[in-house]
Amino acid sequence: MAVINKRNTNMTNGNLMQRIFRDFRINKYIYLMLLPVVSYYLLFYYVPMYGVQIAFKDFSPLQGITNSDWVGFKYFIEFFDSYYFWRVTRNTVLLSLYNLLLAFPAGIILALLLNLIQNQVFKRTVQSITYVPHFISLVVVVGMMVDFLSRDGLINQILSFVFGIEPISFFLEPGWFRTLFISSGIWQNVGWNSIIFIAAIASIDPTLYEAGKMDGAGRWRQLLHITLPGIMPIITILLILEVGMLMAVSDEKILLMYKPSTYETADVIGTYVYRKGVLGADFGYSAAVGLFNSVINFVLLVIANQTSKKYTGNRLW
Repeated sequence: MAVINKRNTNMTNGNLMQRIFRDFRINKYIYLMLLPVVSYYLLFYYVPMYGVQIAFKDFSPLQGITNSDWVGFKYFIEFFDSYYFWRVTRNTVLLSLYNLLLAFPAGIILALLLNLIQNQVFKRTVQSITYVPHFISLVVVVGMMVDFLSRDGLINQILSFVFGIEPISFFLEPGWFRTLFISSGIWQNVGWNSIIFIAAIASIDPTLYEAGKMDGAGRWRQLLHITLPGIMPIITILLILEVGMLMAVSDEKILLMYKPSTYETADVIGTYVYRKGVLGADFGYSAAVGLFNSVINFVLLVIANQTSKKYTGNRLW
């Protein structure tokens, strides 16, 4: 029996390899197109995972990763015991939650509103206007914000002229940072984020709308009972991905916007890692903080996926 089972296993493996080679031969051009993408992720995402171990080592560039001494969870304990742990964690979570609650629905709302517009010329014009900010560099966007929101900028001049308010130092006051960060992000990305929802709405069967009209459903009821249920799977999948990136805020934008006076509300895990690792050359400590952030994101992604699978049936895997 053991000989027969071994023979059957060998035959199964042989058939599997034949099917794999046959599939490669038939779809060789598709695999060739896929090669750059696979190479990119292997080179920049999987190969660097070897360096994650410096989070557990007293890393020295002279000794290298392999020869550096192990320190276990020393850096993790230092981070958890530090004053910065609660500050950067709180700021990261709050900025991500505000983005999730305000910026994520903004793309859905814009897509639904554009779907109601009957004039195609006006619709395309609005789409083009809302798409353009996405292609503006973050450096340019923040530069525009600095100019408009400076003490002698346009916004302060309007507030002073209309309401008689004294000039406000928006970029120097901690209380304004989150408002500026979230609102500018919505302005820049709402049009781009709406594209996938517009495509999802376009894929809904038009006969459903015709049947709704015959049953006396107006635009509002069609929106609630046809459009929203039709795009709900897409919304759920994107929401899972957003939750999985809850601890990954746009570090580049924050680095351009924040000042030492706004660290109280602006400093997040990513910017803290940048200061400790790049500016402070504390590679092991910064790697430990970054690894902690990645693990939390992974756990959140798994929880969001399982919750969605249980209650909606939609999931990533």
